Amino acid sequence: MGAKIITTEDLYVFKLELLEDIKKLLQNQAGSSQKKWLRSPEVRKLLGISSGTLQNFRINGTLPYTKIGGVLFYDYQKIMEVLEKNRIHNKF
Repeated sequence: MGAKIITTEDLYVFKLELLEDIKKLLQNQAGSSQKKWLRSPEVRKLLGISSGTLQNFRINGTLPYTKIGGVLFYDYQKIMEVLEKNRIHNKF
């Protein structure tokens, strides 16, 4: 197996490719950041609950929501606040 010589130009090209890949990763990460408003299917998936359970949360006021037309929206931050507020701390 022969030795391969790496030139300064090779390193420069590698640097540019690496920086481009990092930019793409950061853009994808920023694009996948949490949305402010979630629809019912997204909330059900996030919480791992059925549509009936989500409906019960709406009816009993556990989860606040906004209705525009026939579409229900839930504030992601409010969902997180409800989860934190209802956290149970076990004392061992």
